[in-house]
Amino acid sequence: MVEVMAEGNDQRDVRGDVRAQIREFLSTRRARITPEQAGLPVYGGDRRRVPGLRRSEVASLAGISPEYMTKLERGNATGVSDSVIEGLAHALQLDEAERAHLEDLLRTAGTTRPRAAAPPASGSGPPSSASWTR
Repeated sequence: MVEVMAEGNDQRDVRGDVRAQIREFLSTRRARITPEQAGLPVYGGDRRRVPGLRRSEVASLAGISPEYMTKLERGNATGVSDSVIEGLAHALQLDEAERAHLEDLLRTAGTTRPRAAAPPASGSGPPSSASWTR
């Protein structure tokens, strides 16, 4: 039992670490691109509250909703499609190595959820119709 609990804690630690890596990766890549570099109009001059692109600007360039972008930045990456990864890579102007790293992070985050409970052992449910006799 202790071994199972330790395994569960390890999975949570891995998931938390991957989420932190995704957050760091996406935020640093957003920060290094200016709206001008992304081909976006600049509003407010030098008074931007964040360096680089806003989350909503990246979302727009990537073809996803700002809410989904927020979800991804929090590391909730279950079921991320190839088209979303490609959109993010384009919006953030990633090179091939960065794109591959982003894909690895998102795929890892999407597969590190704790496993579902095992199905009940056979024979524990109702008898099948094949076992009935007349």
